[in-house]
Amino acid sequence: MTGRPVPLGRDPRGPVGRAVALLATSAAVVLGLSGCMLLAPDSRSDPPADAVETADPAAIGDVDEDLRTFYTQDVRWESCEESFSCATIEVPLDYTDPGRATIEIAAIRAAAPGEAQGTILVNPGGPGGSGVNIVKDSLDYVTSDRLREDYDVVGFDPRGVNRSSAVQCYTDAEQDETRQESYPAGASPDELLDLMTLDAQEFADVCAERTGELLGFVDTESAARDMDILRALVSDEKLNFLGFSYGTQLGATYAELFPERAGRLVLDGAIDPSLSNEDITLGQARGFEKALRAYVADCRQGSECPYTGTVDDGVRQVQDLFAAVEREPMTADDGRRVPISTFVQGFILPLYDNGNWPTLTQAVSDALQGDVSTMLYLADLAAEREPDGTYAGNSTAAFLSVNCLDYPMTSDPAQMRADEQELVAASPTFGRFLAFGGVTCDAWKYPPVLDPAPVRAAGADPIVVIGTTGDPATPYEWSTALAGQLESGVHVTWEGEGHTAYGRSNDCIRDLVDDFLLDGTVPEDGARC
Repeated sequence: MTGRPVPLGRDPRGPVGRAVALLATSAAVVLGLSGCMLLAPDSRSDPPADAVETADPAAIGDVDEDLRTFYTQDVRWESCEESFSCATIEVPLDYTDPGRATIEIAAIRAAAPGEAQGTILVNPGGPGGSGVNIVKDSLDYVTSDRLREDYDVVGFDPRGVNRSSAVQCYTDAEQDETRQESYPAGASPDELLDLMTLDAQEFADVCAERTGELLGFVDTESAARDMDILRALVSDEKLNFLGFSYGTQLGATYAELFPERAGRLVLDGAIDPSLSNEDITLGQARGFEKALRAYVADCRQGSECPYTGTVDDGVRQVQDLFAAVEREPMTADDGRRVPISTFVQGFILPLYDNGNWPTLTQAVSDALQGDVSTMLYLADLAAEREPDGTYAGNSTAAFLSVNCLDYPMTSDPAQMRADEQELVAASPTFGRFLAFGGVTCDAWKYPPVLDPAPVRAAGADPIVVIGTTGDPATPYEWSTALAGQLESGVHVTWEGEGHTAYGRSNDCIRDLVDDFLLDGTVPEDGARC
């Protein structure tokens, strides 16, 4: 294998990155230690009893006869991870031919301490984020005490992700190799594009060979249909859902498919489903450049900031640092090579949460002194690499696999170069690192099956859409667009920095969301916190 980075296009955590951003939040607290804080609620310290459950007939409702066996399956919930229950659920590989083959969806449940009023399904983002991990490791972060008191909380790994029937691409060793390689300095634009194309083809071939036909069925619409089976199997007549980042696209797709079954849905860090992949990438480029400026301005207020002069000067110093690493990749204490792609991956991660900005400042200060280990630590968190060299998930492979099915992408070289120029104009710092995403999907074995389009979800109950004014990964205007498209959309604003709001903002957002999910109290459309 060539080992060079596969072109990703838009940032591989965004508009997706709740799971990785949560890891970074924990990591910022324990920077310098060897891992992340794993949070498990004390109220669930006793292992739950194993149970076999079948859907309440009222929750099944009218379903096609060829799908009924999936809605009526017995589900064995078994004690796992000390204080949770885990189950594996069968769903059709292909919803147009349910009898063709089945795949498995992994789910985890944190049961309410008393009688629950229902279940809330949680998705942390991605595509590629693990709902099992977010419940297992960070339940206290993504749900409030009130919510956990009255609801069972269920996380699941969508099709293609981690513990479910998963996309398989590079091995751990191959991923390590890829993240240490770079394109040759001095290569012409044509030579670089040729190298990207070769690497993308190799990656696509490996994914197709190791994954099999599942690779053609990991689109968002299929994942949303899986959620309806999950809804029935926990015996809820309507879906209650808390989706972050890409999870908002999953939730909006569900509401469009099943408006009459959409219950209390909260979509935080919203994606505008009408945007093309190129529009999403451009919006992220602007968002991360804006977040960089906010971070530098904040850093300059402190006494140990590595940037000097004005905000513009500080941004140019970041660009100079990137250029230096691109000319001469750095080497970490553990001997791993850190090329510009991995360096930028580590730099971008803390921009998801302003609480992590001090960690980024430390990483930059260290890098300026020749020590890249902190930046590599952040990049490893983004890539889900454990200290022992294993990878905890398959987020990058799943991210690419889902997006290649969800979005038709531009692969014409002239158009991709024109798009690159537009990205650089929008983000002089990050733009070119977000370009050429169409190269990978052009090599993909399976063509896209979806097209971007507005969602209306006519007849659905009120759907709460939250936007954060300083969100770099899902820019604020996407939330207003989604809320406007939904017939029953209710828009809520958090005036803050970072990606998503609930669980990391303030009491105002928490109380609005909790009152809606627990009591059905719909926030005022246009509410601001």
